[in-house]
Amino acid sequence: MHLQMVATCLLGIEGLVSDELKQMEAENVLSENGRVFFEGDENILARANINSRFAERILIVVDRFKAYTFEELFQGVKSLPWSEFIGSTDTFPVKGYSINSALHSVPDCQKIIKKAVVESLKEDYGISWFEESGPVHQIQFSIMKDDITIMLDTTGRGLHKRGYRPESNDAPIRETLAAALCSLSRLRHYHTLYDPFCGSGTILIEGAMLAHNIAPGINRNFECDRWGFIPESAWMQERERAHDIIKTDTDFTAFGSDIDNHALELTMANAKRINADKFLRLDCRDIKNFTPTTEKGTLITNPPYGERMLDIKQAEKLYRIMGDKFVQKHGWSYGIISPDEEFEKVFGRKADKRRKLYNGMIKCQFYMYFK
Repeated sequence: MHLQMVATCLLGIEGLVSDELKQMEAENVLSENGRVFFEGDENILARANINSRFAERILIVVDRFKAYTFEELFQGVKSLPWSEFIGSTDTFPVKGYSINSALHSVPDCQKIIKKAVVESLKEDYGISWFEESGPVHQIQFSIMKDDITIMLDTTGRGLHKRGYRPESNDAPIRETLAAALCSLSRLRHYHTLYDPFCGSGTILIEGAMLAHNIAPGINRNFECDRWGFIPESAWMQERERAHDIIKTDTDFTAFGSDIDNHALELTMANAKRINADKFLRLDCRDIKNFTPTTEKGTLITNPPYGERMLDIKQAEKLYRIMGDKFVQKHGWSYGIISPDEEFEKVFGRKADKRRKLYNGMIKCQFYMYFK
């Protein structure tokens, strides 16, 4: 089966998602703001869900069309082959958003799309009532400048939910963003990773997974597992493929430190769930006592910051200490994510490269120092 699909992602990392999909042998990869369209068969769908480090979810694109009225929306959705995807007892909720479009009422669009799908299935199944007790087929719609995209979410729980972090500290970085920081820092299997504000260990764990080519979704299930039209053989082949490409013989080590002992306990517990604990060396330490023990290092960190004045002053004090501690040295690179536009000034030197990223809804810059 040839499928049109889309991977949604955090703003700023579309290029990373696009590159990884091409490496997975997806076809016709095309990136837009916050999403990347691609094509492939059932194996590519399973591969993208199991292997994507940077995407938030993988959806099947049922169709794309223009609509300016509710009637056009209704007819456009009703004409689609819903019975190819949704069984007569399956559950099919609808959600979505509308931006700069004539059809701006999201609740009205939800009702119209739901009604259109029901009418289409009524005709195909010859029944008038749907109990919706079976597997969930989440229908999603996006309406942007009157362009309608109708999709089916194959992922379920977002892809950032790898399963290793049931609880985390107060301000965790999203797993997909942590993976992106590691990739942008060009982390390799022979590198030594440092995070002196490691919190619950997300950057360290994502770094270890990237360095060893461990697929983030290797141990989890996805919503479309239960749909029936994607053969079980595709999932088995892709999980086997993911196991086969894991790197086992590496020189990778990750050093993490934090002033909170509980955070370090969380880090180790999380790392154990993904079998990454053997790569970690943890230490309860204040940033002012940061002293790396290796000749070379790739440092990637998400230092604490706040929005109140006192918090900002405390954050700037940390940045000054970091500026002193993160010395320019051959074989070392530093990557620091922060929402503070004054970071470089307080840190004490201009970044060699900056990249605009979003940590949730917070606009940040990833400041990279490697010269």
